[in-house]
Amino acid sequence: PFINNTDNDKANSNSYDGTNMALFEEEMDSHPMVSSLLNKLANYTNLTQGAHEHEEADEDEGAKKKTVKSPQMGTFMGVYLPCLQNILGVILFLRLTWIVGTAGILESLAIVGLCCSCVSTDTKAFNSGGSYYMISRSLGPEFGGAVGLCFYLGTTFAGSMYILGTIEILLTYIVPKAAIFVADKKEDEVAALLNNMRVYGTCCLALMAVVVFVGVKYVNKLALVFLACVILSILAIYAGVIKSVFEPPDFPVCMLGNRTLHNQKFDKCLKTEVIDNLTVSTQLWRLFCDGPNLNATCNEYFTNNNVTEVQGIPGLTSGVISDNLWSAYASLGMTVEDHKLPSLPAPESAQDFNMPYVVNDITTFFTLLVGIYFPSVTGIMAGSNRSGDLRDAQKSIPIGTILAIATTSFIYVTCVVLFGACIEGVLLRDKFGDSVKGNLVIGTLSWPSPWVIVIGSFFSCCGAGLQSLTGAPRLLQAIARDGIVPFLQVFGHGKANGEPTWALLLTAGICEIGILIASLDSVAPILSMFFLMCYLFVNLACAVQTLLRTPNWRPRFKYYHWTLSFLGMSLCLAIMFISSWYYAIVAMAIAGCIYKYIEYRGAEKEWGDGIRGLSLNAARYALIRLEDAPPHTKNWRPQVLVLLNLDSDQSIKHPRLLSFTTQLKAGKGLTIVANVLEGTYLTKDTEARRAEQNIKVCMSTERTKGFCHVVVSSNLRDGVSHLIQSAGLGGMKHNTVLMAWPGTWKQSNDPQSWKNFIETIRETTATHHALLVAKNVDSFPTNQERLGEGTIDVWWVVHDGGMLMLLPFLLRQHKVWRKCKMRIFTVAQLDDNSIQMKKDLQMFLYHLRLDAEVEVVEMHDNDISAFTYEKTLVMEQRSQMLKQMQLSRTEREREAQLIHDRNTASHTAINDKADAAPERVHMTWTKDKLFTERRHRECNANVAVRDLFNMKPNQSNVRRMHTAVKLNEVVVNKSQGAHLVLLNMPGPPKNRGGDENYMEFLEVLLEGLNRVLLVRGGGREVITIYS
Repeated sequence: PFINNTDNDKANSNSYDGTNMALFEEEMDSHPMVSSLLNKLANYTNLTQGAHEHEEADEDEGAKKKTVKSPQMGTFMGVYLPCLQNILGVILFLRLTWIVGTAGILESLAIVGLCCSCVSTDTKAFNSGGSYYMISRSLGPEFGGAVGLCFYLGTTFAGSMYILGTIEILLTYIVPKAAIFVADKKEDEVAALLNNMRVYGTCCLALMAVVVFVGVKYVNKLALVFLACVILSILAIYAGVIKSVFEPPDFPVCMLGNRTLHNQKFDKCLKTEVIDNLTVSTQLWRLFCDGPNLNATCNEYFTNNNVTEVQGIPGLTSGVISDNLWSAYASLGMTVEDHKLPSLPAPESAQDFNMPYVVNDITTFFTLLVGIYFPSVTGIMAGSNRSGDLRDAQKSIPIGTILAIATTSFIYVTCVVLFGACIEGVLLRDKFGDSVKGNLVIGTLSWPSPWVIVIGSFFSCCGAGLQSLTGAPRLLQAIARDGIVPFLQVFGHGKANGEPTWALLLTAGICEIGILIASLDSVAPILSMFFLMCYLFVNLACAVQTLLRTPNWRPRFKYYHWTLSFLGMSLCLAIMFISSWYYAIVAMAIAGCIYKYIEYRGAEKEWGDGIRGLSLNAARYALIRLEDAPPHTKNWRPQVLVLLNLDSDQSIKHPRLLSFTTQLKAGKGLTIVANVLEGTYLTKDTEARRAEQNIKVCMSTERTKGFCHVVVSSNLRDGVSHLIQSAGLGGMKHNTVLMAWPGTWKQSNDPQSWKNFIETIRETTATHHALLVAKNVDSFPTNQERLGEGTIDVWWVVHDGGMLMLLPFLLRQHKVWRKCKMRIFTVAQLDDNSIQMKKDLQMFLYHLRLDAEVEVVEMHDNDISAFTYEKTLVMEQRSQMLKQMQLSRTEREREAQLIHDRNTASHTAINDKADAAPERVHMTWTKDKLFTERRHRECNANVAVRDLFNMKPNQSNVRRMHTAVKLNEVVVNKSQGAHLVLLNMPGPPKNRGGDENYMEFLEVLLEGLNRVLLVRGGGREVITIYS
């Protein structure tokens, strides 16, 4: 298609056929066409975490994946009905009448309203994976893992509750004679019931686990049957209420005085009856008296009070609603009483407990009832947990869930009012229906038969238990496959079709714990805590995303506002502590432990979560605040820019520099680890990324917390300059530069290495940054070492802000240096009072609250020794010789360049000869000139050599060398055995011609010392006596 295309282009010309996007051809791999992107999105299917049968094979097991059908469930079947089935369950059928009778209609409405309003704020749209996915992707892997596991435990304990409800219905209302454990005494009845619950509950759990293991598709097929049972049961309740207006059902309750009697062991509510004109005792008489004779000794309360019958279901129009408005809380073992009836008290006796009274099996109070009732509304998540099965989850979940909540709230509120209006208070407070011959209380109201409710509630509890055992393992599998909790990874595997086998086994094991507790009223508050934790963090996630204005947080539900989330979060927290403060603390402790475990041991995940967004917002706010004014001396801490050197393989030359940084960071300041690569970024981008990765690995190994920054610059000097000027952001900029001493500067042929070092010193001085130079840094201790008894010696020659005082204090906060003592040496001149100096320095350290030994070293003005004179002379001769060598090298390069220019000019002249008249080329380099230049150079070299041996040292250099030699003698004498020596770093000369001599002075000053840290202050005070 092109005019000048080559053969290769022609061979590949087919790639251009039929496309008009050749301009973007090279970027197609990383930037696909919009049509390709939309095609991929159209074929995208969510993986469900709910009760969807996975027919595809597990990736890890290597089987070939089958095609997954796209989700087709709508709002009604996918969200509304599952929520309805889970919300209307065991609590409605087994405990709601008891809650109404105990708390009264008004407080029951408050409980229902509180719990329903708490969960109704959770109706936000979820992605695939349900609530766990939403929390983890909004609040990060730590919160997601902690709350996800809490939600898993809640779902598992919900399975325990539903199984216990199933067994309670079976043993109490369907086949009471199936009980294995039978109590001989009344006080043993509770223990016998719990043991029966444990045995039958374990068998039921095993059966359900087998059903789920064989195939969850059977659970899905039975779900509609179970839901039909629930709906029929509720319709039977409303039908019974309507019938009670015209013809109330006949369920008499036998009362002795105002006490309710347990009437399963007698048939007539009479003390005596007349048969053939003879007055004989009844079965009731024999329960309270020691014989059937009328003159037998009877219980005093039985003797003093009459037996009466009250109608258990007086009907909707009976006016009983006024009696049931208020609460009737009672303690454990108290009889269920009707205070409207007359009663003559009798002295309490131990025998009363064995009498056939209906008694309270637990102490009741408002907060307990909140905890028991709350699990009835936890089915709100049923729709979001099936989000992968929905055709349009964003639309279906909020609409379906809100409709389900509205429906179930209406059912619960009307049931509370209707139960209070139709049923006598003593029957409402009779939890197990003992006063109506063991009938289910709610069943006594229903029409056409109590068995409709009994069978319906039985299958409802079975279905809910199966759903819990289906959903919980998948939730655990989702958490395990995310890889955020290492010890859970084994539960991410399953059968070839994706069924979570191992997760099912763990779920069954935890579920068994709930069954061993055996009491429905004890298990309910436990799962309430875990669900409330989940709902609390769902609300928090939504609120955080909204307040951060996260660009990708775009809720489709238009009536959502963040204040609803905060209201829901507050209600969840309140209900947790209202229902059971100790369970709430335990649940929070479990979540906290999981959070910290994931934080320290879990896999690093970047999910773009809200906590990261919150951190960014907080960081932005803090940076803007820090920018207002420079930090006060009290707040000064070393914000370190570490200049690292890398070798040709991009490996770090001096990793101990990072170890030292970590040990220094007791000040908790900023750390930026930087490196400069020579070249251009377009050619060095791969090396830059590799260098950055290597530095990050090394930082992780050395436990250096901070940032990594690799700069590519045309030369090393400019790169370092850019880092010193621009590293950091706003108020979080470095104030200290840490680098290693160039140990091989003498052996290096390239003087640029030590020149760059000196220029860096000048630059830090100009930018008012402190400078730390570590000599022999490879001998510094690692983070694993523990230095024994020893000293950190500070040689305080000149004051430059107090850095020398602060650094040993910070180092001793780290366990490597903790046992080291601090010694401070200062130098006294001839006219100084060394005794007074020592006292003043001790007082200064006392005010600084620093614990250190003080020593004043006297250095008198001695005559300059011959050694010093000779050392200075050798230094200057070496410097002059290097200059001569550098000059000759430069001239050789110039000679080669001139020969190259001559050859180039000759070549050009030959090529131009045919087109132009021949002209004489004037050469700038001739043979004569070459010989002349060589003779001149040799003559100059001989003169230079003679000058080297005849030169005299500069007096200024001699004085400086004298200082370096004498100070080195004193330091070596006092501190040669110290673990670390800190020393003032003298500044470089203003005249750049003396740079090499400056390096020699520093080399002499540090000679004979192992670990040395040269310190140069930034021109401001960094330590103060004020706290």
